[in-house]
Parts: sequence; structure tokens; C-alpha cells
Amino acid sequence: MSDPRAWEMTVFLRVAALGSFSAAGAAVGMTPSATAKLISRIEARLGVRLIERSTRRLRLTDEGELYRERAEILLGELDAFDAEIAGGARSPTGVIRINVSVPFGRHCVLPLLPDFTRAYPDIRLDLTLTDEVVDLQAAQADIAFRTGRLPDSALLAIRLGDVRRRIVAAPDYLARKGVPRAVADLEQHDCLGFNFRRAAAVWPLKSGGRLIDREVHGRIDANNGETVRHLALLGLGLARLAEFHIRADIAAGRLVTVLDDAMVDSEEIHAIHIGRERTPRRVRAFLDFSTPRLRAMLL
Repeated sequence: MSDPRAWEMTVFLRVAALGSFSAAGAAVGMTPSATAKLISRIEARLGVRLIERSTRRLRLTDEGELYRERAEILLGELDAFDAEIAGGARSPTGVIRINVSVPFGRHCVLPLLPDFTRAYPDIRLDLTLTDEVVDLQAAQADIAFRTGRLPDSALLAIRLGDVRRRIVAAPDYLARKGVPRAVADLEQHDCLGFNFRRAAAVWPLKSGGRLIDREVHGRIDANNGETVRHLALLGLGLARLAEFHIRADIAAGRLVTVLDDAMVDSEEIHAIHIGRERTPRRVRAFLDFSTPRLRAMLL
């Protein structure tokens, strides 16, 4: 391996895996002292201790664990890059790391994967489904799907459509608690909410000709929309959810919409991706495959 940093990372990963300079050195064709000096050189350049030395076994520090994690990612990317360039016109290869909310992932992205994996057998997918907002660059995500206003960033965005939200409940809940006919009726209902940091206990609703953020209350909060959907299906309260998320439940009669006249709640959804200078072929392949299909789902 000609790149000195890549070679350093390779040796470091062997030391981390084998727990000794002598075993790692033997694996890469170096003496124990040369291996130890190479690790010391990395530590001196970074200004941190990566490995705690002892007479029994070497142990990674917190900084060493972080370096190991990032080194594995970077070397994997280098291998994928070499394979992609060497492959020329062959099928794209490598790992695509995708970050998506639980509802959009479960109901829109995951159904695309059987056809995508058949079309691109040399691409590996690394999926993270979470309703928490994460730093995409820190999370090493290649593609993320985000609803709402986008912050300024160096990432690129493809608009997929609009996400409209509806207020729904199970028929048995409405039979017990009554159907809300006006926004003020929400005071008498259990409204299912979210417990993550960015969640606000208000629903944007139209009342008296004005758009207001209506404060709502309930007894159960959850950390993702799919769980809130299941809580609504169990008859535990009203839920404000994306239309794509509950379309099948509404069609089947498992959930019923209420206060439709008060709902003016929609946001844009985008696919955000890396590659301002050049989008990697594997990322472009997923975007080209998924974009028209996701747009059709949001109509």
C-alpha cells in the first residue's frame, strides 16, 4: 500500500485486533519495535494517546477506539473506490450508508430494496432508521431523507415531493371518546406525541380562519412515528401522522381521519446526499433508482 497514512491505519488496525505489537508486526511483515514506533509516530502527529501499553495486553483509549472506527470506514472506502475505478463500466460496488426516519424508511424506502439489490448485486446497504435528527457528516451517511426546511450545508438535495399530515384514530377510540368536531375538542382527547428533543407538543391547525399552533396533551409519547401509528391502531389516542404512513390503514378502515377541515399541514421531503464535486457511482445508482419511485409514492 503506497499511501503512508493508509499503511499506518492498516498496521494500527492489526495492532487493535491482535492486541500486541509482535503479533501485529508478524502479520504485516514488521518487527515488534518498528510496529511500536509506527504507532508512536501516529500518536505524536495526532497529539493523543491511542493505545495504553501494559505488560499483559494493549488496550485502546477512547481516542483509539474512534481512530479504529474511522480507519475501518476510510480503508473500506478506499477499497470500494479502487474497485469502482478498476471496474469501469461494470456494476457499481461499495457500501451506501442511508439515514432515514422510521416511517419513511419502513413504508417507502424498504419496499424498494428487493428490486434494487437484484439490479445492483455488488452494492451493500447500511441502513439507519431513526426519527432523531443526526449530523449526517458525523454519522458518515451517504444519503439521508429529511422532511421540512433544510439547513444550509455542503450536501446536495433532491426534492421528492410534499408530505401531508392527517389526524387519525382507531374506530374503537372514537366510539369511546367521541369524534372531535372542532379544534377546541382536542382538550378532551388523548393526543399521542413524541419524546425526542425537537418535538413540540403543538399541532398546526386552522381555527377561526387562522393558522395556530394548538397545544395538545396526552398520556403516551414515543420516539418514532411507527410506534405512534401502532399506539393509534391500539385505540390509545389521536395521532398526527404523514399521509403516506397511514394510507393503507385509512383505506382498510383501521384508522379514521378527523378534523380534515382544520389540517393545512404539509412539508417538503428531500433526498440529501454527498458528492458536490462528484457523486459516487453507487450513490448515483441508488438515487436514480429510488427518486422516481418515491415521488410516485408521495403523490
